[in-house]
Amino acid sequence: MESTYEQTLTILHTNDIHSRFGSMPSLAAMAAEQKRACEGVMLLLDIGDHMDRMASETEGTFGGANVDVINLTGYDAVTIGNNEGLTFTPEMLEQAYAGIQCPVVCGNIRETATGAPPAWMMESLVLNKEGIRIGLVAATAPFATFYRLLGWEARDPIESLKEQVAEIRGTVDVVIVMSHLGLHTDERLVKEIEGIDVILGGHTHHVLETPLMIGGTALCAAGKHGMLLGKVVLARSGEDKAFRVITGECLPLDSTILDERVAAAIAVHRQQAEIRLQETVAFADRACSIAYERESEFGNLMAQAVRHFTGAQLAIVNSGQLLGPLPEGSISKGLLHQLCPSPINACTVSLKGSAIRLALEQSLLPEFADKKIIGFGFRGEVLGSLCVDGIQIIYDLLRNPYDRIIEIWLGGELLVDEEIYNVGTLDMFTFKIGYESLASGTEPEYRLPEFLRDLIGIELQRPNALQESMASRWITVHE
Repeated sequence: MESTYEQTLTILHTNDIHSRFGSMPSLAAMAAEQKRACEGVMLLLDIGDHMDRMASETEGTFGGANVDVINLTGYDAVTIGNNEGLTFTPEMLEQAYAGIQCPVVCGNIRETATGAPPAWMMESLVLNKEGIRIGLVAATAPFATFYRLLGWEARDPIESLKEQVAEIRGTVDVVIVMSHLGLHTDERLVKEIEGIDVILGGHTHHVLETPLMIGGTALCAAGKHGMLLGKVVLARSGEDKAFRVITGECLPLDSTILDERVAAAIAVHRQQAEIRLQETVAFADRACSIAYERESEFGNLMAQAVRHFTGAQLAIVNSGQLLGPLPEGSISKGLLHQLCPSPINACTVSLKGSAIRLALEQSLLPEFADKKIIGFGFRGEVLGSLCVDGIQIIYDLLRNPYDRIIEIWLGGELLVDEEIYNVGTLDMFTFKIGYESLASGTEPEYRLPEFLRDLIGIELQRPNALQESMASRWITVHE
């Protein structure tokens, strides 16, 4: 570093690792190398979505494996993303973060009952490192409806950050925002809040190979899955007390180096998780197939699970949620997690018959069944066709697209386009993902914290559930 700089502050940052445990030992080793080479002050921060219950290590330890890695890697502070805040219950997070050795910072989450942050969370943090006073503020994406169902209130992140920056700006040398809000919101933060030096971003998985400078604020982000380690360096000279960004980059993951302690800890957690996930949920007296372009027994079973859990008139789900067939025999928690890893919740909506009909027509088209979907909790490969329960569809594939359905029967009566029906479906559809007409429903009621795989486990315990899944809902005819 140039001798004209009196002090330097190096910030290493990660975001949206999503429990890619294969990346973590190398990230830890890279951070250690950077720390050894650093001549000034260094911070290591994570910007949320470190946890993802798709990984067995996270699922089987309720996030304990992630916290252990955070501790061993030596993070100075972390914030939460929607994967921490919404896919774990508050009780699970309290248990997981009980063992964390660095602060968890997030300023826009409050407990509904107390109006205060949970005990394990700080609204903001001021660190004094070798005389450099560093202010950390943070916010996470405000999925207010979902947080409310878990007993939390998600405040407006911009207003929250505005208050926190104003409160600490005069007492610190550097203000860093840990933002699990997405690039678009980060750009808004710069325009609406004065006094931010660095925004470390996440949530939208964007990569900023060098800092995006907007005025005097540096926007930084390191993609996803731990494939990059973000690095930004600030410095100040003797004549000017203000810190300014001098360099920034994203370092590619170096898989040739490993932190052996982190690798060993992950192996232990994986073994423990596998043991915990061996718990038997149900016994299947027959196998259930899965298909993504047509009706299948396992898809029917999943639709049954949603209809019975929600009490809706009918259920509509997508087969792409299931990653394989259900075998005969003992069904464990681990097997259900493997077959249905998405942190997807059921919901009910009031939906017009015409919207139902449109989605079902689209389900008969390969461009929908084969569509690739990324994000919004979905962890499958393709969208898949629609699986239903409570209705029967009579259709003819020889007719023109969007005119193949002849009749839809519900409880012995024909479905009417202008009538409103109570439909059990999946939360991702309410975000206009995949079959977008399902998002036109009103009065959504989300069912948290149970995931889709939990509902399948409950359904498997219901007498005759497997036998009922064999009954056809889609009946093909030729007029």
